[in-house]
Amino acid sequence: MTLSLLDIMRTSAVIPVIAIDDPDHAVPLAKALVAGGIRVLEVTLRTKHGLGAIKAMSEVEGAIVGVGTLTQPEEFAAARDAGAVFGVSPGLTPALIAAAKSSGLPLLPGVMTPSEVMVAREQGFKQLKLFPAVPAGGVGMLNGIGGPLPDVTFCPTGGISIETAPQFLKLKNVACVGGSWLTPKDLMANGEWDKITELAKAASALRA
Repeated sequence: MTLSLLDIMRTSAVIPVIAIDDPDHAVPLAKALVAGGIRVLEVTLRTKHGLGAIKAMSEVEGAIVGVGTLTQPEEFAAARDAGAVFGVSPGLTPALIAAAKSSGLPLLPGVMTPSEVMVAREQGFKQLKLFPAVPAGGVGMLNGIGGPLPDVTFCPTGGISIETAPQFLKLKNVACVGGSWLTPKDLMANGEWDKITELAKAASALRA
């Protein structure tokens, strides 16, 4: 069964923003996160191992793998072919809109202002990433946007921690949050996957 982008967003309270520096970390990291109840994984293209990590992680049972930091049109098809089932971009341009539609990869585009939300909505995007969330106004901005644009659902990302995530998750127009605190570089470097599973369990509990 193919999940819609909204279904994917509602699967995990937190979508970890993942940058893979060592390709050997991809599979154990995915297994550790899934074991803790975090199934939706955003693997960014910020490192040269991004596409390889997506391919490896997409074979982990229970993982729903997407691609993050999409900034170039040609990246859409490459990520889809690697196994990504959704994409995330820091912003939205006409070229990215065309690439999303031609590739068939569901896109969660980044927006920061009400005007950007309206432009994305006009192009058919009703699931959006508020980015960077805290500098953009955080909870107050999302509350403000929710009045005139109630049919848009957000995944705020940028500056959110496990302490502040609940403030966002209780908003009606927020389905999940994005965060990098689930994958600390020191834990990954030391192979402390059990500690990452504990972080994932704590993040999963935020939904309740």
